Amino acid sequence: MKKMTCQQLGGACSIIFSANTFEEIAALSKEHGIEMFQQQDAAHLQAMGKMQQLMQSPEAMQAWFNNKQKEFDALPEND
Repeated sequence: MKKMTCQQLGGACSIIFSANTFEEIAALSKEHGIEMFQQQDAAHLQAMGKMQQLMQSPEAMQAWFNNKQKEFDALPEND
């Protein structure tokens, strides 16, 4: 298991996600984002706005995704 925070994944808080793969951790982050959107959490809405801007460029979004994948891969395994 590896751990990343919401902030490490482009979010706004320090909640920790744990997963075996980057795809799993991305799904947990997305689920958390949906929950924060439903709650209209201001900090998360701002972070989502930045991600939406990034998504305007497929190349920039892919580069961001690749960098996060590398960051995840470099993390140590945790229990």
